[in-house]
Amino acid sequence: MADTFSKGHGLGNDYLIVEPAGLSFPLTPDAVRRLCARQRGVGGDGILALVPSTRADAGLRIFNPDGTEAEKSGNGLRIFALWLAEHRRVPGDAFTVETPGGVVRCHLRRAAGRIAEITVDMGAATFLSDRIPCSGPSREVVGEEVVVDGHTLRVTALSVGNPHCVVFVDDLEHADLQRLGPALEHHPLFPRRTNVQLARVEARDRVRIRIWERGAGETLASGSSACAVAAACVRHGFTDPDVTVCMDGGTLRLDVAEGWLIRMTGPAALVFRGTLAPSFVAHLMR
Repeated sequence: MADTFSKGHGLGNDYLIVEPAGLSFPLTPDAVRRLCARQRGVGGDGILALVPSTRADAGLRIFNPDGTEAEKSGNGLRIFALWLAEHRRVPGDAFTVETPGGVVRCHLRRAAGRIAEITVDMGAATFLSDRIPCSGPSREVVGEEVVVDGHTLRVTALSVGNPHCVVFVDDLEHADLQRLGPALEHHPLFPRRTNVQLARVEARDRVRIRIWERGAGETLASGSSACAVAAACVRHGFTDPDVTVCMDGGTLRLDVAEGWLIRMTGPAALVFRGTLAPSFVAHLMR
């Protein structure tokens, strides 16, 4: 087998793209961790794996760098959509992708013969605790007080196909994401752990965020995190439905429609293709 892969990024959030059917080894959690290791492997914030689908034009499994699986990834979906289009695996510039977090529709915009932007209809956000999920009685988790390391925070939790916890702060640059991120990710409120965003609203159409990604740690950008923050901002009345979310890796445009349906638009890039060395494959199979 060829053991080939591609690598791409969405605003600095980088993923490997593979076809498991063309690999000589299974994508076990240990293999994922070794592939994503930046010093001893290929390096990446995760792996996107093409799988069959009976519900969409293509199927996608998403692996975090710690070997766990994610339900959905906004940046991953834009990268994957670009890869599908450039490898002619989908019929045209509008198609569907099935993820564990649901089926999403992708739209490509071309300019000067290139794919300039990818729009993904990310589905509907929900603040209902049973669907996030969050522990405790059924409720909407909006502005709820949570004790973290002896300090009380107000959090808004929601799912956009995967779980998120948004904390609005006044001083984003000096907020201790390295402490709050893992503390909230593993908080008893979130039985399946959660992604964490610290957010500062800058205007009715603009918000800046920092991200702690479940299973990955601090990251430059996250599409699903941007979606979650946009929905939380609209839910609190902090911004209008059309909002730009600024991250360390760049910006995404979000539209929060009726029914909490979220549309995300932004760039993606494919960087290179490669073939794993036989000695490294042997290492993966130990």
